[in-house]
Amino acid sequence: MTKQNNELEEEKQKLMKDVLLWKEKRGALIIAHNYELPEIQDVADFVGDSLELSRLAAETKKSLIVFCGVHFMAESASIFSPDKTVLIPDLNAGCSLAASIDGTELRKWKKMYPEALVVSYVNTTAEVKAESDYCVTSANAVKIVNSLPPEKPILFLPDMFLGDYVAKTTGRKNMIIYPGECHVHARVKPADIIQKMDEHPQAEFLIHPECGCVSTCMHYVASGDIPTSKTKILSTGGMMKHVQQSPAKEYVVATETGILYRMKKDNPQKNFIPLRDDMVCEFMKMITLPKLLNTLKNLVYEVKVPKEIAERARIPIERMLKLSN
Repeated sequence: MTKQNNELEEEKQKLMKDVLLWKEKRGALIIAHNYELPEIQDVADFVGDSLELSRLAAETKKSLIVFCGVHFMAESASIFSPDKTVLIPDLNAGCSLAASIDGTELRKWKKMYPEALVVSYVNTTAEVKAESDYCVTSANAVKIVNSLPPEKPILFLPDMFLGDYVAKTTGRKNMIIYPGECHVHARVKPADIIQKMDEHPQAEFLIHPECGCVSTCMHYVASGDIPTSKTKILSTGGMMKHVQQSPAKEYVVATETGILYRMKKDNPQKNFIPLRDDMVCEFMKMITLPKLLNTLKNLVYEVKVPKEIAERARIPIERMLKLSN
């Protein structure tokens, strides 16, 4: 290790100690998404997916929550915990998928299909959730849609790849799917899968349902080009559970590369290969140790969902949770 690298490592360790010191001073709970930087994951009290973290925030007795993730996730925590203070270290940490539709656009869409039920992925703003009938996660979207009246049209938003996956899996013909996408997951192409599976024939293939190739993946599985037994379409939380339980020693992972750090940390005896090295969300990486320390010292930046919007947004989330049990 060079002198410069040593100095950088020492600075990082000092920042981590300072963060933990200020966390204790403030009595704060730090929660971090699976895609965050390794050092942010290391100082967090909990690491997980967005809905899991929001529920943890609601259950904790601590009144100060620091959410290391993107803005819509902090909003969800605020919806779940209206009496707590929710801070995010960088207000500019957005999400290309959540930004693809807003409340105004959704209201226009609803007027075009007045008989339809609105099913929104949790990766949306509080305003969009407030205009929705049901929320879904990537893990429960198929189950929620299957539970809805078959004669009712469904407006599914905002991820077109998840929507197409749900439509194909459920066989539902009356889903109108909004053309939004996550810019990271949309990069994945079928050729990427074939190449990596050829390079790692013993590996299991884990793919997030937001990926641009997920529908093609389903076709490959059905035709036998990709072995069904080795292909798992899973949420980030589902991926974490699967690699802990599976006897496989090697995995090709198709989602944001930040999750690989936690996978390796929790399963040191296994090997994890990113499907593409460029599957990196620059918004998730905006949360850094200096910004986190600044948040704890100066109690910035608060994310507070207005009461009227929060109350309306809670309804589709609660409906989802009831149907998920």
